[in-house]
Amino acid sequence: MATYAVGDLQGCLEPLKCLLERVNFNPAVDRLWLVGDLVNRGPQSLETLRFLYGMRDSLVCVLGNHDLHLLAAWHNIERLKKSDTLREVLDAPDAPELMDWLRRQKLLHFDEARGTVMVHAGIPPQWTLAKALALAAEVEEVLRDDNRLKPYLDGMYGNEPAKWNKDLTGVSRLRVITNYFTRMRFCTADGKLDLKGKEGADTALPGYKPWFAHKDRRSRHVKIIFGHWAALEGRCNAPGVFALDTGCVWGGAMTLMNVDSGEFQRCDCKPKGTPTPPATPHTNG
Repeated sequence: MATYAVGDLQGCLEPLKCLLERVNFNPAVDRLWLVGDLVNRGPQSLETLRFLYGMRDSLVCVLGNHDLHLLAAWHNIERLKKSDTLREVLDAPDAPELMDWLRRQKLLHFDEARGTVMVHAGIPPQWTLAKALALAAEVEEVLRDDNRLKPYLDGMYGNEPAKWNKDLTGVSRLRVITNYFTRMRFCTADGKLDLKGKEGADTALPGYKPWFAHKDRRSRHVKIIFGHWAALEGRCNAPGVFALDTGCVWGGAMTLMNVDSGEFQRCDCKPKGTPTPPATPHTNG
């Protein structure tokens, strides 16, 4: 039995199949961890979801910002943007089944035996692992609650509050938790977010650093696997932190990591009609 983690798919199914074939992945015994952003921008979002749903018993999945955006569009079609490639998912006859499965996935996964965490964007430096797990569970509970799901999805967009405060309540509280786990790149040591910066690790504003670069980060005792930050190109100089988004959907590569051995596999991803990265920041990117 082997356990693998794979970077952002974003609707690029063929490179994923290439990687699984390369390691002789057997869904009966092996496990695949997904760092989120399963869909959007790529050419096969619907096919990707169907493929994953078909092997769901072999998966551990955390949600990314594009996955949450898909759920929001499912409940309010006006959320769709010109750059989205999600219409085929929303129009599919099996969309209700796929959306119900998606909303039941985690924001944060912790494998205690391995001492390893998987999250889409990261864990802010001021949170312990225990704190992060508890706050992730708050959002996960809302995602699975029919009565609270739509108000949360409608209210999750935005960059404020830019910093965690334990006295936050309601949608504001859920929004900042969501932003840390699914959108964070740069922050201050006490967790104030810069959600506009999307370039490499050396482009931080004064007073800000990549979340993983803060030396007193309170989750540094566990390994962390994350995606989201394609501009890193898989390079992360923090011990025990592994960046798996290598920009497949932008014509880069898809990266697969053996969670136990640390061995990496990459498959080039240059699908026909590969889009160009947007020149301006995406509202919920």
